[in-house]
Amino acid sequence: MAQRILSLAAEEGPERLQEALQGLGEAELGEMVTRQALKGRETAALLRGIFKGSPCSQRSGVLRRLQVYKHCVPLVESGDLHLGKVSEIIGLLMLEARQLPGQALAELANLFVDVIKGGSLSNGKSLELFSTVLTVLASSKESLAYGKGELNGEEFKKQLINTLCSSKWDPQCVIHLANMFRDIPLSGEELQFVVEKVLRMFSKLDLQEIPPLVYQLLLLSAKGSKKTVLEGIISFFNQLDKRQKEEQRVPQSADLEVATMPLDQLRHVEGTVILHIVSVINLDQDLGEELIRHLKTEQQKDPGRALCPFSVALLLSVAVKHRLQEQIFDFLKTSITRSCKDLQFLQASKFLQDLFPQQYDVSAVILEVVKNSAFGWDHVTQGLVDLGFSLMESYEPKKPFGGKAADTSYGLSKMPAQQACKLGASILLETFKVHEPIRSEILEQVLNRVLTKAASPVTHFIELLSNIVVSAPLVLQTSSSKVTETFDNLSFLPIDTVQGLLRAVQPLLKVSMSVRDSLILVLQKAIFSRQLDARKAAVAGFLLLLRNFKVLGSLSSSQCSQAIGATQIQADVHACYNSAANEAFCLEILGSLRRCLSQQADVRLMLYEGFYDVLRRNSQLASSIMETLLSQIKQYYLPQPDLLPPLKLEGCIMAQGDQIFLQEPLAHLLCCIQHCLAWYKSTVNLCQGSEDDDEEEEDVGFEQNFEEMLESVTRRMIKSELEDFELDKSADFSLSSGVGVKNNIYAIQVMGICEVLIEYNFNIGNFSKNKFEDVLGLFTCYNKLSEILKEKAGKNKSALGNKTARSFLSMGFVSTLLTALFRDNAQSHEESLAVLRSSTEFLRYAVSVALQKVQQLEETGQTDGPDGQNLEKMFQNLCKITQVLLWRYTSIPTVVEESGKKKGKSISLLCLEGLLRIFNTVQILYTARIPQFLQALDITDGDAEETDINVTEKATFQIRQFQRSLVNQLSSAEDDFNAKETQSLITVLSTLSKLLDPASQQFLQFLTWTVKVCKENTLEDISCCKGLLSLLFSVHVLYKSPVSLLRELAQDIHACLGDIDQDIEVESRCHFAIVNAKTAAPTVCLLVLGQVDKVLEEVDWLIKKLTSLGSNTSDPSQPSNQTQALEKGVILQLGTLLTVYHELVQTALPAGSCVDTLLRSLSKTYTVLTSLIKHYIQACRSTSNTIPGRLEKLVKLSGSHLTPQCYSFITYVQNIHSESLSFTEEKKKKKKEDEAAAVSTVMAKVLRETKPIPNLIFAIEQYEKFLIHLSKKSKVNLMQYMKLSTSRDFRINASMLDSALQEHNTEDAENEPHNDQSSAAEQTDENQEPKKKRRRKK
Repeated sequence: MAQRILSLAAEEGPERLQEALQGLGEAELGEMVTRQALKGRETAALLRGIFKGSPCSQRSGVLRRLQVYKHCVPLVESGDLHLGKVSEIIGLLMLEARQLPGQALAELANLFVDVIKGGSLSNGKSLELFSTVLTVLASSKESLAYGKGELNGEEFKKQLINTLCSSKWDPQCVIHLANMFRDIPLSGEELQFVVEKVLRMFSKLDLQEIPPLVYQLLLLSAKGSKKTVLEGIISFFNQLDKRQKEEQRVPQSADLEVATMPLDQLRHVEGTVILHIVSVINLDQDLGEELIRHLKTEQQKDPGRALCPFSVALLLSVAVKHRLQEQIFDFLKTSITRSCKDLQFLQASKFLQDLFPQQYDVSAVILEVVKNSAFGWDHVTQGLVDLGFSLMESYEPKKPFGGKAADTSYGLSKMPAQQACKLGASILLETFKVHEPIRSEILEQVLNRVLTKAASPVTHFIELLSNIVVSAPLVLQTSSSKVTETFDNLSFLPIDTVQGLLRAVQPLLKVSMSVRDSLILVLQKAIFSRQLDARKAAVAGFLLLLRNFKVLGSLSSSQCSQAIGATQIQADVHACYNSAANEAFCLEILGSLRRCLSQQADVRLMLYEGFYDVLRRNSQLASSIMETLLSQIKQYYLPQPDLLPPLKLEGCIMAQGDQIFLQEPLAHLLCCIQHCLAWYKSTVNLCQGSEDDDEEEEDVGFEQNFEEMLESVTRRMIKSELEDFELDKSADFSLSSGVGVKNNIYAIQVMGICEVLIEYNFNIGNFSKNKFEDVLGLFTCYNKLSEILKEKAGKNKSALGNKTARSFLSMGFVSTLLTALFRDNAQSHEESLAVLRSSTEFLRYAVSVALQKVQQLEETGQTDGPDGQNLEKMFQNLCKITQVLLWRYTSIPTVVEESGKKKGKSISLLCLEGLLRIFNTVQILYTARIPQFLQALDITDGDAEETDINVTEKATFQIRQFQRSLVNQLSSAEDDFNAKETQSLITVLSTLSKLLDPASQQFLQFLTWTVKVCKENTLEDISCCKGLLSLLFSVHVLYKSPVSLLRELAQDIHACLGDIDQDIEVESRCHFAIVNAKTAAPTVCLLVLGQVDKVLEEVDWLIKKLTSLGSNTSDPSQPSNQTQALEKGVILQLGTLLTVYHELVQTALPAGSCVDTLLRSLSKTYTVLTSLIKHYIQACRSTSNTIPGRLEKLVKLSGSHLTPQCYSFITYVQNIHSESLSFTEEKKKKKKEDEAAAVSTVMAKVLRETKPIPNLIFAIEQYEKFLIHLSKKSKVNLMQYMKLSTSRDFRINASMLDSALQEHNTEDAENEPHNDQSSAAEQTDENQEPKKKRRRKK
């Protein structure tokens, strides 16, 4: 039959063909097509023949065509046909579909809907036909029957799509359907339907099928609904990530069916989806912009949803395309800093923490992206690296103008900018660890920045480089050419950068000989450079090499200050020739360094400071180094035993023209000798008992030499008078003359030598009385000079006068000395120590040096002298020093020290200052070690385990001691009251209070005690009052909101200063005795206003959060519990603040800062009130909710307790100022010329202080304007509580005007009213403006 139809179809006329077809039944026709299709022969020709014999003009033809279509669709989907055959059949059917009448198309479309609902699509090929059918239908103008009514083609298509999207889809055909909708013209509404349906299907699909579906969706989004598509994809993967995290946290999930996909599979799917999105954004830039727009708006509402690991990874992948990079990085950077600021904001206030228990941290999310990117997300890595560097550069440490950069690398970063910079470094370091291919690029970029940013601080880059090298020193071998290239520029870099850089790449020097050799070449060239910095860099480099290349037989150094990574030790093992070769190599370097001993003082200084560390790490070099030092000191040492002074100071200075410079830092040389000798005696002698004698004799030679020399110098220094050094009271110490400079240099050198000898003699003295007498003798010499320098500096009033010379005592010695002086109770030591203890000056000196050392540690993170950079050693010394100072301060109060009052600070006060600095330093440098620090101070509990240290308890114990001291101070008689000590005690308490856990009982007790002290003590000292109130606020804010406290303080200020209306007697409700006539204004008033401003900031922040939460709720008619809690919190805070202002604006404040600050603060309050009203206007727009009763009460309170009082206060302020003006006017008449300048300053002051008044009035009027808006929206008359102000009304009084015109003769009569009415006149102009506008409208 098929053959017959094919042959008939080849004829010209269709009549015979039609006859033949009419004879076929539906089943036969179908069978014939199936058979032909399965044979694979001429199927298309057969179908063409059938269509030719079934013209659409005849009803039978249309029916036959429909039968063919209905038969072909299941046939194509059956999967029995070859794909080529399927495409051929579908192509033909698609062509012929355009011939079908509308009703037939509608029937066919319904058939397709049924097929899809039934889920019998296998390969989805027939859907191409469905898209054609729908497209043709949409353009059909016929009326088509649908249900009981009729629809046109477009509406029919819409109904079909609606039915389709609301029916169940087989998960297997979702991708085919999404692909099909791309070919159908859809309206915006229809597209939204389709997109939402596809997104709902995500959760039903297998994970592997999601990427192709996402791709189809993205292509579909070219028609529109971009935001919905992106939002759906991001939230789907965000949910998956959260579920995955939850499962990792709770490994045994009770719901086994819910147990999701393995982690690596999820990450790979996410990676593929991101790639798809990026590839589509490359073709469609609008999609990229929509992504950024969507995330920005989402972030305003809920940052946790906007910036999840998936969306951040997506943004970073898109950022590789330069057009969007800047926008994306700006968005990410602002999100990071905002997140840091919000966290900081929340941590500072218990009130906010209660409202926002969950805190979102974007930094953690970004670091999670780095971790996730390990699963083959190569497209994200470039974005991560760029973001890391961008953060480090945008928020790098700033260099103060003309000063040294503040180095915060060792401190705890508190500022959002510092945290952002730190995050950038963490991103780069983690990316470096995870992704091998990009390592060399990160390293290269870090090195480039170290070189190119030499002028600005680069500590953060050097720290990053150091961490990178430690994490993988062998990786650097591949990039060693870049490192050697960096070395070529060493001589042009600042010395700090050089030291940091060399320390960072030091592990590489052990692994790579070529890098080491190239460094040595560079350093040897630099030693002969003309630039001083280059020579210093060379010394720094050589000292580092000497420290790190051990000579065979050197002692293993247990006190090694530089941690050596395991990889370096490994490298040492396989370079077995190292140790033997190192000796020649080190001796060669020492030879180069000896040349430096004839260079500038700065270069020599570096050597003297570095030799001790080299010795300690490389003990075999001892004899060479000691010989070098011996030959150097011999140039200045005078061996004759009776010659005074024992050292040639003339040789230490050098004159160039009129200028005099220090050439040889002699004190540093002696200091170096003293430390090296001490180390040598304690270590090497113990280990060389079995060495051969010749060497030992030689070594003993220089040891003996040194000892004799130091002994002789000590003896002769004690005998020397100041005149022997050409220094006495009559000497010139001014820094303007050459002689003065020379004398200053001499004095500092002599004082340094005395200190070095004090340390030496104390250490070797072994508590012998004679040695301690020598120590005191040396101190006498030191002290005489010190006094002269102080006296001269005081006369010259020079800046250097306040700076004491940096002490040469080492931190370790200071702790030993203090312990001996104050805490050594051994019977055998008593007699010798009595010598030193008898001198109060010496005791004071010991404590002040400790103070200086701690200050240096706090500011720079290290101290001078041996082990100064070893943080562990410094920590141990700090603990010892603190124990002594604490004992000394608590056991001997300041009052007992009578002698201390005569000259300088008492020792107890110095101890207190020291303790204050130490507590600060420990919190900055040793945050992690605070428990051990407190443990060390608590002598009673020496054996407690380290694990169970309760920081709050230990801190409370220390706090109690200082609380007792403070109470004693406050209750002491007026003559004994020491303001400086009280101030320090308050600062110590506020520093220690940071260690208390705000949730603990001890914290509450401390707060109660602070409130009690403020209530009961009438403190008249301004600075103490300021400190105590600041402490009260800082503690109170961590317990609950301080508004009620502020109200009481405001009432006290009002009672103290009186009312602006002098006839009113203010009832005295004294809550806080600390508020009195002396402190009420400006001190307490300004502190209260400062705290009020902080509360206002919090409220403003909350209102912004409220607004974003309001726009985020899914059901706007039902505000969430969180929204209601926030609204309640905001209104209660503002209500109490209004009562605080109610008191303050009625207080007769003195003109000046208080009035100015109060006016500004009031403007801010009205602005915040306006924001709240705007929030409710917005809420009323989106819902039909009525406004809460609380808000109504707040508005009523502002109308009754604030606005009228504000206007009275403005009048009061203007009166004060007009009085001061009239007073100056009178003066002006008396003495016109002399007083002109004074008058102009008063005028300027008045103008400045009345400037905030118009702003306040504007803020009040804005508030009332929006209240009117809200009244209209909410149908509640809120303006009934507002009284219209009369204080600024301006009326022309006719009778007054006549009398004024009659008296209008002299100029003075004209000027007087002008001045009084100036402000009122300005206000009339302001009031008349709107009238003009109204006229125009008419």
